[in-house]
Amino acid sequence: MNTKVDSTQRVAVAADSTVPAIRVEGLTKDFGTNRAVDELSFEIPAGGVTGFVGPNGSGKSTTFRMLLGLIKPTSGNAWMLGHPISDPYRYIARVGALVESPALYPKLSGYKNLLALARLGRLPTSRIDEALETVDLTDRAGDRYDSYSLGMKQRLGIAAALLQKPEVLMLDEPTNGLDPAGTVEIRALFRRLAEEGTSIIVSSHLLSEIQAACDRLVMIQDGRLIFSGPLDELLAARHGSVVAITDDPSDTAHLAQLVEQAGKQVRIRDARVEVDAEPEWSAQLGRLALGAGIVLRELRPVEADLESTFLELTATDRKGSS
Repeated sequence: MNTKVDSTQRVAVAADSTVPAIRVEGLTKDFGTNRAVDELSFEIPAGGVTGFVGPNGSGKSTTFRMLLGLIKPTSGNAWMLGHPISDPYRYIARVGALVESPALYPKLSGYKNLLALARLGRLPTSRIDEALETVDLTDRAGDRYDSYSLGMKQRLGIAAALLQKPEVLMLDEPTNGLDPAGTVEIRALFRRLAEEGTSIIVSSHLLSEIQAACDRLVMIQDGRLIFSGPLDELLAARHGSVVAITDDPSDTAHLAQLVEQAGKQVRIRDARVEVDAEPEWSAQLGRLALGAGIVLRELRPVEADLESTFLELTATDRKGSS
């Protein structure tokens, strides 16, 4: 995939770099008696790649739709590029988006779909070839959209979002259907666009991909904010864990009990005992096992990753709200 983007032809980022790409204050959305987004507040600075994560049904797509002016919030405020979302016409031409699956004409070719969008937006048709080249669809531009694979449809959706050379690019599950090589190429594209000043917000359930692609994170659950800030700060604040694997389920349960008595949080997964602790605690865990006559098949420290951190934070939030 060719990730070269001609920055001289792109819309310039707002001159005042102190204006955040997105600012949200107390944003709330009710559907009848169901509260989908609950007084959400966060800020995303201009530039960089931000991951927007949460369990299914946590309010990610609803938040995207409010920010894009597709639905109105019940209460609260938000600003895109310094403009209130109550007046989307002031900023929407500077925003590209792919929310859920691309809604394109199945009987038209990839090129003609982009041509229709370019004409609708009064954009120069020269941008079509640029966008197709960027997502590596030039050779299939003349094929009908309904002949595309899921991954190709996703790439065409990204091409559509790039047509207006946006300052903010909002993508919901952009790597859905892509093979590993395509995912790596899309990630490289994000980094290239971010380096040129585009603010990219990516929603995905693939937490390993979010960790690899993003430098900031907004995490929500049940419509409420769990975390907002630099990803490396979140991971640095977690100790990681120490994992011990036994051959006997009774040994696993016994070792977990000893760990709890030592004052550490512990989880059991199959034959694994996972202890929330710094890597140096491996020696202590080994001593506990040795003292109890428990044979360990494996003992190792594990660095904190986004998936384990996400599970820990969302579990803590569920307990706190119950």
